[in-house]
Amino acid sequence: MNKLLVGLIAGTFALVTASAFADDKTPAQPVDQAKLKADRDAAKAAAANMTPEEKAAAKKAKRAAHAKEEAQIEKSGNIPNGPLKAEAIKKNVDATKNDPKALPTKADKQKALKAQEKQSSGQ
Repeated sequence: MNKLLVGLIAGTFALVTASAFADDKTPAQPVDQAKLKADRDAAKAAAANMTPEEKAAAKKAKRAAHAKEEAQIEKSGNIPNGPLKAEAIKKNVDATKNDPKALPTKADKQKALKAQEKQSSGQ
């Protein structure tokens, strides 16, 4: 009886908390559209007033930031795709080519174990 009661209470608790999370209707943060538009227009005006040298410097800085970000992604091990994926697979295959193969039968396993024991004991 006690196990049934505990199970019933736990199930009710789980159901109530799940419905409370599902009913979370907090409003989204209000965004001041006028301020965003003013900021965008100011950025456009600033870009229009730039000299060609300033524009080139801005492009160069943006490219450098993008290259730094790409290098960070490559360094952290982003999943490759396309030709890079094929190259990564080939590299992995080449690295594991000399790994010992799984032995299919118990007799083969015992034979390999004895050979390994002889080799490690120096005989």
